[in-house]
Amino acid sequence: MTSATSRSAKADPESGTQGGATQPSATPQNGQQSRPKPAPPAGAPVRVTGAQSLVRSLESVGAEVVFGIPGGTILPAYDPLLDSTKVRHILVRHEQGAGHAATGYAQATGKVGVCMATSGPGATNLVTPLADAHMDSIPVVAITGQQSRALIGTDAFQEADICGITLPVTKHNYLVTDPVDIPRVIAEAFHLASTGRPGPVLVDIPKDVLQENTSFSWPPERQLPGYRPTMRPHGKQVREAAGLIAKSNRPVLYVGGGVLKADAAEQLRELAELTGIPVVTTLMARGAFPDSHPLHLGMPGMHGSVAAVAAMQRADLILALGARFDDRVTGQLSSFAPEAAIVHADIDPAEISKNRKADVPIVGDCQEIITELIAAVHAAGERPSLETWWSLLSNWRDTFPLGYDWPADGALSPQFVIERIGKLAGPAAVYAAGVGQHQMWAAQFVRYENPRSWVNSGGLGTMGFAVPAAMGAQFGQPDKEVWAIDGDGCFQMTNQELATCAIEGAPIKVAVINNGNLGMVRQWQNLFYSERYSQTDLGTHAHRIPDFALLAEALGCVGLRCETKDEVDDVIRRAREVTDRPVVIDFVVGKDAQVWPMVAAGTGNDEIMAARGIRPLFDEDEAEGPETEGIRPDAATLVDQDDTNDTKSAEDGGIAHD
Repeated sequence: MTSATSRSAKADPESGTQGGATQPSATPQNGQQSRPKPAPPAGAPVRVTGAQSLVRSLESVGAEVVFGIPGGTILPAYDPLLDSTKVRHILVRHEQGAGHAATGYAQATGKVGVCMATSGPGATNLVTPLADAHMDSIPVVAITGQQSRALIGTDAFQEADICGITLPVTKHNYLVTDPVDIPRVIAEAFHLASTGRPGPVLVDIPKDVLQENTSFSWPPERQLPGYRPTMRPHGKQVREAAGLIAKSNRPVLYVGGGVLKADAAEQLRELAELTGIPVVTTLMARGAFPDSHPLHLGMPGMHGSVAAVAAMQRADLILALGARFDDRVTGQLSSFAPEAAIVHADIDPAEISKNRKADVPIVGDCQEIITELIAAVHAAGERPSLETWWSLLSNWRDTFPLGYDWPADGALSPQFVIERIGKLAGPAAVYAAGVGQHQMWAAQFVRYENPRSWVNSGGLGTMGFAVPAAMGAQFGQPDKEVWAIDGDGCFQMTNQELATCAIEGAPIKVAVINNGNLGMVRQWQNLFYSERYSQTDLGTHAHRIPDFALLAEALGCVGLRCETKDEVDDVIRRAREVTDRPVVIDFVVGKDAQVWPMVAAGTGNDEIMAARGIRPLFDEDEAEGPETEGIRPDAATLVDQDDTNDTKSAEDGGIAHD
């Protein structure tokens, strides 16, 4: 291939000097210093090994951190990596930790996260993190070693077809068969991962390709003729959306993670304030719009606020921005928002009308779309009149605020613990969560005011995500306080990465919400399986196995325990004072706390339970007049939870375990 001309030459592999610099002779001749030897001209190829080409390519694309573990087939890459002054390698304790750390790094920074593993089991240990990143559209590049070219297909030691295995869970993947292609492939991988709809890209490189001599020049010429994501939206569709806004009586801005990925938080706020339209932010969009803003109704969906669910359900116009109408938001799709016209804006045309037909489809980058929509609203000269709508929504918000009861037995409330962490650490911190009850409570009771302050596993719902993701976020944002809010089940899956944090000096704080159970599974067993608690007791309460505080100390961390309300603030403050190593707090909480509100899997949002036994009714006929139009906040009925069990079965709705 022919590489494009570089803007500046990179470091010479033999001398280590930067392009454009000169190399003084080390040995004077005839008592006089020789003339400097000029560096190779800009863009001129230099001779390197494939491994050196890989490291130089990572440096050239701006990779700062690589999370990985060396092994046989990737070992050639680790030798030049040792010499790099630009790329920091973090030696993790499990490849799954490397993948989730790369995801956490990417979510917290907006940059591409990088992980590295050897072939066979090393590569297959990355499958879950890749699937996780794929579901949540996170830019990650995974680099794996592979058996030498002649051995591929022979069932050689630690051989696995990782390209074939990961094909369904990556945006793209490569098997590099010629070392000269390494710069191009790395450049393309980073470009693909970070543009359009972001996602993970895998680069598989055979060992002999890394060892073979080749030439290196930068930048290479990317060869992606069919890949041209649409950035600018179609003007006619934007004007149609503005027209619908002007005519609407009950509009909602339904904000998904695409707004964060497009760095469109400022534009979103401008649009909301211009139109006065209420905003709901999905689990993947927490922080895209300030929780403190009066236009914000909170999170929609299965465990969203009643006001947010009500707004979506009774809207006459939904403007979906970077959201995908997933089942956790819509509930039973056939009964979702029956009166709403849909404006669906997304960078990925495959998402448009996939789950809910769009009346106005808009393909493009969310920042571009919102910017043009603001201009179109101004040009239209009309604003919707939303006083009645806001009166109704405000009543719903006031009548059914997010809240919790203290455990009847006097045990520590998990919601209170998480609320206090958010209050004391504040909105400048970064919060990571695994999946399950603690994830929902962290989404509900921490107030998010800034983009990229919330890191979580949304679509795949991966247990064990929080600790390595928090580690990645800490390396990406070293000046910020990072909290992993984890469950006792999730924590036991990947806590070995605390040793990585201790050795590398990453002072993450881990709040283990220890209820002694797989909490969300127990909640479903309580609600749908007649309180038959099959295989959910973890023994972390009754037997203290493991002792999380002692385990933390063994891993080089500070280990703390908290069992009463009076201790909570003090133990959080003590954790925040530690800046040279990780801290783990074992919060021993009540085992029976449940996540509310809740829309049971397989049911419609009309059947949301604000709390156990309390169901707001959305289906009453609207009366004429401004005082009674729309949802009535007094239309809440006490219902017997047992009565709901006849219609709510624990369908395969993807229970989050912990």
